[in-house]
Amino acid sequence: MKKLASSLNKKNKFLILGCGFSGNFFAKTIRKLGCTALTSARSQSKDPYSFVFNSDSNVVPNEKIFNGVTHILSCIPPDKNGEDPVLKRLKSKLQNLSLEWAGYLSTTGVYGNTKGDWVSEIDQPNPFHKRSHKRLNCEKEWIESGLPVQIFRLPGIYGPGRSTFEAIKNKKIRVISKKNQVFSRIHVADITNAIIYLLQNKNSLKFHQIINIADDEPCSQIEVIQYCYDLLGLKMPKPILFEYAKEELSPIAQSFWMENRRVSNKLLCQTLGYELIYKNYKQGLKNCFLNS
Repeated sequence: MKKLASSLNKKNKFLILGCGFSGNFFAKTIRKLGCTALTSARSQSKDPYSFVFNSDSNVVPNEKIFNGVTHILSCIPPDKNGEDPVLKRLKSKLQNLSLEWAGYLSTTGVYGNTKGDWVSEIDQPNPFHKRSHKRLNCEKEWIESGLPVQIFRLPGIYGPGRSTFEAIKNKKIRVISKKNQVFSRIHVADITNAIIYLLQNKNSLKFHQIINIADDEPCSQIEVIQYCYDLLGLKMPKPILFEYAKEELSPIAQSFWMENRRVSNKLLCQTLGYELIYKNYKQGLKNCFLNS
């Protein structure tokens, strides 16, 4: 990450809504910069930084949670009706805060299937799957909320504890081959550090409301799996053609293979100047291997 122009500090208070893999990584990292970071959970937790937010049962955070909040990051997916759970329950509350920034983690699935062509932020979304339509709807809700929001479109997310290594070790790996199929991906550390970079330098960078965060090298799933087997010193099973494998795949897994696109990070890395920590899957998976 490039040298930062300014510092986030103890005056900044973050609410991270939906503290899964990406949200948890962000919270831990932002605390190291001296910021306060509180994270939501669907039920009571012993974590002193945790608060309860459950949109399904309409359990909203205690009023004191919002005191002094300067930043929020929402990692919560759409509800079953395609609405954003955070805005559905908390929009008026958030609008009454003196927020400096709001972030929303979305998906590059909103671009749909480009048959392997590159997509960037200037391309019109063309969602292929129902879940991606819901995501696009939530993006629009955030944009129309009037909050100072930035939307981050993310491809496949991986990192230590959540990568192809786990699938291999748990014997849940499917080695599937599909001609000319590529996927984009991003290491969880680059999601966090890209957002921090933009926040640290927001006074000197032009504001962009929608930003892709992806690495430099989209590639086939086979390449990634082969690389993991090589690092483990194991022999990769013979690939199965997608045409034969698809009958055994769940509907979600099948849909994963029905879209083919390369996600451009030129806005983030060339225009805005963020330097990736893990420029490709080899660098990122070495990190996972060493920390597994």
